[in-house]
Amino acid sequence: MKIAIGADHLGFPLKEAVKEHLEELGHEAVDYGVHVTNPVDYPDVAIEVARAVAAGTYDRAILVCGTGIGMAITANKVPGVRAASVADPYSAERARKSNDAQVLCLGARVVAPHVAAIIVDHWLEAEFEGGQSARKVAKIAALDGSGPPDGPAIPDGTPH
Repeated sequence: MKIAIGADHLGFPLKEAVKEHLEELGHEAVDYGVHVTNPVDYPDVAIEVARAVAAGTYDRAILVCGTGIGMAITANKVPGVRAASVADPYSAERARKSNDAQVLCLGARVVAPHVAAIIVDHWLEAEFEGGQSARKVAKIAALDGSGPPDGPAIPDGTPH
């Protein structure tokens, strides 16, 4: 699988470890930087990677900053992108299976490299399950204009 990967200066060391792990698994990791530890604003990297995912250049991407939160917030601003900041394997798996998240965001100050490798493995092995989740993901896509509208939200949770 061809996977985009990027980080800010805080995420640089973890990005390098994750990139090495991806390559050991036989994936092609396309590195969007950073390549040094000089300060850089995470939105600059996240937006470039997220746009490449939205354009279909990559099926998936991994972004790393201090907590993973800033990268996820930024990536989620790009229509068609679903990014999840996770710190455990189960959440990574559910991000794929339930939310069809194409972008995994990790926090270098939150997740150790050996744990990041396990998280990445769970995320890569999981596939979107569809079913009831498909309706929910379609509603998310409608919010950003990347999918068809699914009608008005019903406060009591009744399906459309």
